[in-house]
Amino acid sequence: MSRSSRADDAVEVLVERDRRAHPTVVRAQVARRGVRQAHTARLPVGVEKLPHEAQHHAQRQLDALARGAVRLAGLHFLADEHHGVEVLDHQRQRAVEQLQVAHQHVERIAQRRLLALGFVLELAVVPTLATQWLIPRLPDFSQLHPNITVNLSARSQPFSLQEHAYDAAIYFGDQFWPYTRGGLVFSEGEMAPICSPAFRDAHAQWDEAGFERCRHVHLSTRAHAWRDWYAQQEWEYTVHASRGPRYELFTMVVAAASAGMGTGLAPRILVEQELRTGELVIPVGRHLDVHQGYDFAYPEGRPASGALGQFKQWVLGLTPA
Repeated sequence: MSRSSRADDAVEVLVERDRRAHPTVVRAQVARRGVRQAHTARLPVGVEKLPHEAQHHAQRQLDALARGAVRLAGLHFLADEHHGVEVLDHQRQRAVEQLQVAHQHVERIAQRRLLALGFVLELAVVPTLATQWLIPRLPDFSQLHPNITVNLSARSQPFSLQEHAYDAAIYFGDQFWPYTRGGLVFSEGEMAPICSPAFRDAHAQWDEAGFERCRHVHLSTRAHAWRDWYAQQEWEYTVHASRGPRYELFTMVVAAASAGMGTGLAPRILVEQELRTGELVIPVGRHLDVHQGYDFAYPEGRPASGALGQFKQWVLGLTPA
């Protein structure tokens, strides 16, 4: 049966009391089109990845819920010699809302089925690494594994994988979290001072005395980064250098530096695009060597899905650049 026919069936909601109250109640094609627009009958995202039989089952569920929603909404159509055929707007809105609920219900069912089949991966990841490095590479993974959906959640602070529903995490550190397994994605390498071209030009002197006069933008999750940078240059870390705004995420530091708010300190690998476009510059050839890196970890002892195994093999085979 076509989707058009199924939508027509959903219109069969004329009741006898409406006939008695409104003798001119009729079934009109314009009304059928209104319901058909409300009921798009398009399966939620992700259902197409289910087995063929499961797709048909999901479609049947959606159709049944949609017909029930229209009946619950009590749609009826009135006609008189002055206004012709019209649909009561408030009742059609009720139908649309019921159909949306039905659609969301089928989507939840599909997501649970996909999760059970191992086709969905829930990944916690450091926010800036996700936006600047991981997401631009995910199309390659999707091309290799089109049936696997990777959902990302931003986590900037350590947490226990045993106490959360994530399948795995990518985080910054120098050791694996307790009760996890995995591997090193890549070492961070170096952190470099960054600022806007205008800020650099306004501060022509970039020696120790010049840096002391610059506003420093800090990352709150790496409170000692600027102090370590000064120590590696064998410069004095002054009270003025310790001042300046503090942000939780590297993306905030990058945005502040781009806006000319001061000089930030960021992993060079995460600002390569901004450096290429000229949005950011490195005002001085001095950096901080970082020996820590980004680890991929998953809970020890929890059964690993096929999606997790495929993603682990892919992400651990990537290169930093």
